[in-house]
Amino acid sequence: MKSRILLILTVWLSFFLVSGCDEQQTEKQPQEEKGPGMVKLETSIGEIVIELNEKAAPVSVKNFLQYVEEGFYNGLIFHRVIKNFMIQGGGFTADMQRKQIRPPIVNEANNGLKNDRGTIAMARTNDPDSATSQFFINHVNNDSLNYVNERKPGYTVFGKVVKGMEIVDAIAAVKTTTRHGMRNVPVEPVIIKSASTVSGD
Repeated sequence: MKSRILLILTVWLSFFLVSGCDEQQTEKQPQEEKGPGMVKLETSIGEIVIELNEKAAPVSVKNFLQYVEEGFYNGLIFHRVIKNFMIQGGGFTADMQRKQIRPPIVNEANNGLKNDRGTIAMARTNDPDSATSQFFINHVNNDSLNYVNERKPGYTVFGKVVKGMEIVDAIAAVKTTTRHGMRNVPVEPVIIKSASTVSGD
């Protein structure tokens, strides 16, 4: 009888120690630290890497990353290209078809970031809070696109090119035409083959 009780106590104690050890290990596991958001655009001309500024433009960055992570940009084109101004994409396929988009987001242009050469910003209509999936990369410093006040709300900058500015220059230099009533469309489509998040290392 005593040996049976001793056996039960031994088994119970072993179970308690193992369970406690697991809990202790779980508590000691550090939380995953997130580095700066980076997105790679693999285009038909070359690779562009963008560093996102979540601190300055949290809504715009979250929105952009959602589109990236669901593969929305894959196969779309830079449909509006103006040298010494900007290159714009994220809205049309090569045959100028639109994809279904999510609801528009709030304008965050009053975040201290400027539309300088190499920065990426949200494209929109005349309504400040109308940005959805389309974005543009500034080819030059575009001070006229910066936030001034509520009457001149500007365009939200949410990141910058950290690799591949020569690709932006190359895209900006392509020959353009008018297609489907839209001006400044590249004659030869500049395709975003893929958009993906990458390590900031």
